[in-house]
Amino acid sequence: MFEHRQPEMQRMLKENEDFRRLYNHHQTLDKRVTAAELGSAPMEDLALNQLKKEKLRCKDRLDRMLSQQVH
Repeated sequence: MFEHRQPEMQRMLKENEDFRRLYNHHQTLDKRVTAAELGSAPMEDLALNQLKKEKLRCKDRLDRMLSQQVH
């Protein structure tokens, strides 16, 4: 995620607690989605879709936070 923005990511992870917390939450969601898709942690389609939407909202918010710091 945000491979092209690694320097900013690393700085934000060190300096911004809200960003770090949101990033960690996104990582947790990503692991849950992956586990569900691989079948190691099956779940209903509706629940999986909700997780994916929440993960996307987190990613969008992280992107906005990164963009605000750059400008």
